[in-house]
Amino acid sequence: MGYLIYFDGFKSDDFINSPYNTRQDSFSDRVVRGKILSSDGQILAQTNVSEDGTETRNYPYSNMFSHVVGYDTNGKSGLESEANFTLLTSHSFFLTQMKNQFLNEKNTGDTVVSTLNANLQSIAYNALGDRRGAVVVMEPSTGKRLVEVSKPDFDPNTIGDNWDYLVNDENDSSLLNRATNGAYPPGSTFKVVTALDYFRKKGTFEGYNYLCEGSITLQDHTIHCYHNTVHGQENFYSAFANSCNCAFADIGVGLGGASLRETAENLLFNKSLPLNSYRTSSFSLDADSVTPLIMQTAIGQGNTLVSPMHMALITCAIANDGVLMKPYLIDEVVNDNGDSVKKTEPVAYKRLMSSNEANLLGKLMKQVVDSGTASALSGRSYTVAGKTGSAEFDEEGHSHSWFIGYSNVDDPDLVVAVIVENGGSGSEAAVPIAGQIFDAYYAS
Repeated sequence: MGYLIYFDGFKSDDFINSPYNTRQDSFSDRVVRGKILSSDGQILAQTNVSEDGTETRNYPYSNMFSHVVGYDTNGKSGLESEANFTLLTSHSFFLTQMKNQFLNEKNTGDTVVSTLNANLQSIAYNALGDRRGAVVVMEPSTGKRLVEVSKPDFDPNTIGDNWDYLVNDENDSSLLNRATNGAYPPGSTFKVVTALDYFRKKGTFEGYNYLCEGSITLQDHTIHCYHNTVHGQENFYSAFANSCNCAFADIGVGLGGASLRETAENLLFNKSLPLNSYRTSSFSLDADSVTPLIMQTAIGQGNTLVSPMHMALITCAIANDGVLMKPYLIDEVVNDNGDSVKKTEPVAYKRLMSSNEANLLGKLMKQVVDSGTASALSGRSYTVAGKTGSAEFDEEGHSHSWFIGYSNVDDPDLVVAVIVENGGSGSEAAVPIAGQIFDAYYAS
């Protein structure tokens, strides 16, 4: 009896709201599916009811929110899946519900107010243009997910007509949410992990010196700096700012596979992420790993794979004194009169690093913008700390373009993670996109 009371009071909603519970769709017999709104009041999804009672789910922004808001045809995805129970539940005034029941009319489902910012989503969507990739923007102090763009995309308004094509489209994989389920080599953005492991093992960044001659060879394996650039004499700070592959390959070999693995897993590689839908990021080094693989892994190559969302979460922890707030997409639920039904309160998920470690990584990332590979973001009305990345994905040396970073360094406002597939270096493609997002935020 005690468990039945506990289940009814605390767990029943979780089971009813499970996407595997087919009973949910029966609620649509008596409730018109509610709206999904952006945080700035824009309609992202709504159900239109014709005079004959036919219901049509409509997405006013078409492709722009296709992955994060999702679809409600041929199954469900995105917020349409995550909030399915809420959208099919009505908290209308009880007299209104009684009247509708008496007249055999449907009640109006609750409205989900998301954390998504329609203006910033539009900026990010247009900045990515017709290129493949993803953009994630978050508020590190709360965990709010403000932007989630993935391309190639699709139009959820016509997904029923195009379903067979989309599910069999192996070239574009348009249904794949690259932001949360993409798997990419992290490239030089992984150097924040290598740097953290170095600090944990050495206790300081001081005293490290390395003479970069454009390449490093150990055990017949050679690694080059981007475009074979010769950086010359470097300390740890300049090696990080210059994204020196040779120095970080050297650093990685000194740390070893077991140490790098421990720190990577502290940052949720090979672990669960606090999300409803995601692909687990993978890290393969261990105590028996050979030197060439350690060299590659320490600079973000090798076998390591990560999603843009995961890199955004790591950056959020750096920006938030080492604490990762639980990411969330639903800010509030209101009824059809606009009365609040439920409000999401920010909660801490996990401390990924100490406050001191986060502060030191932030200083390294600030120098990347002040004098390193992300210097295009310096000299603006706001400050930025970040890390670029060029992640090679084939034997010809083609690279994905990465950027991770946060703005207003002393009191961080936004975290941005960008990947542009086959975009070259981070400074070429990803940094300008991040710049447009930051500019739009501070212009508003």
